[in-house]
Amino acid sequence: MRLRPIVRYSMTTKYEKRGVSASKEEVHAAIAHLDKGLFPTAFCKILPDLAAGNSKYCNLLHADTAGTKSSLAYLYWRETGDLSVWAGVAQDAIVMNLDDMACAGCTDNFMLSSTIGRNKTLIPGDVITAIIRGTSDFVDKMRQHGVNIELAGGETADVGDIVRTIDVGFTAFARMKRNEVMVPNIQPGDVVVGFASYGQSTYETEYNGGMGSNGLTAARHDVLSHLYADKYPESFDPNLPRDVVYSGDQLVTNRFDLPGNQSTTVGKLLLSPTRTYLPVLQELIREHRKKIHAFIHVTGGGQSKVLKFFKDAVIEKDNLFPIPPLFSLIQKSSNTPWQEMYQVFNMGHRMEIYLPARHADIVIAAAEKYGIEARIIGKVKRGQGEKVVVKSPYGKFEYE
Repeated sequence: MRLRPIVRYSMTTKYEKRGVSASKEEVHAAIAHLDKGLFPTAFCKILPDLAAGNSKYCNLLHADTAGTKSSLAYLYWRETGDLSVWAGVAQDAIVMNLDDMACAGCTDNFMLSSTIGRNKTLIPGDVITAIIRGTSDFVDKMRQHGVNIELAGGETADVGDIVRTIDVGFTAFARMKRNEVMVPNIQPGDVVVGFASYGQSTYETEYNGGMGSNGLTAARHDVLSHLYADKYPESFDPNLPRDVVYSGDQLVTNRFDLPGNQSTTVGKLLLSPTRTYLPVLQELIREHRKKIHAFIHVTGGGQSKVLKFFKDAVIEKDNLFPIPPLFSLIQKSSNTPWQEMYQVFNMGHRMEIYLPARHADIVIAAAEKYGIEARIIGKVKRGQGEKVVVKSPYGKFEYE
């Protein structure tokens, strides 16, 4: 594969013009003084066992939301009347919690509480019903795969003075043994196995475009037509520069061709629910825990997410999945530089497993049993400082 010159990533992007950040530098600076928990380098903060006071156990408390994916769901629902998309938004917020916790070794016995803030003048009760039903359906499906989740209720607040449409979030709690916590131990010589974010797993009912819940602000505005700016002004921040508001040419109802003679709409493709890897990760931890050096959930920060979880090495990703149709659509619609695409989006895989090469086939086979494509996407080399190198058909990009 012939590569173009190296491009080092700059944070001056359209993504920031829209009031969001892939690296969340300000957030990390704000919490820098806080205690990092029992295992400071774990993927999630690990707390003492406040629930029972047992020194052999620890607690995990994690909160996340579906982000601006709920704004896209609002737009699609208003255009089509299709309430089914709200179940996906509930799944988005849940998975952003649970798959993060799984990277710390926790894959069972979760408690979930929802926090929904809505503008009641725009979001009626049947939307709330669809979100709550989608939550219980996801929980039931996970139980069928051995992942136990209990719903602890939650809060639905009418806060139209604060929320323009609706915000959907969850807080997750779990208790586990301290000696079962997985702390990233990425080492030179490891390979990186990626789990595809797109396709259709055995526990999904339709093709998943691979979007996840990161980068939706960019995807929504870059792909969709400016006509939505006038039609649904409540769906975006009125303080944004007009040139970055719905600057694409697609309608949410436009048909989009998929592999295997399938098709969907552009809106449904963008709204593909965030895929959970819990069934696979639970099996891997149960049967092969000692073989695995790290799980990394590729969310905010895209392909550079892993930078926070290793020291003095270079992670070279030189065998990535072919770019899924969704991300090609986003790039073509926006003409976003490829180095920014790999920083904002997962670009085809949303879970990385770091381990010795001799064990890679075990991990790949476990994923494929659930219909999830997996492959070795890269390797870890010795280095000074921390660097991620992405070798793509569109250039070689370095992130530090």
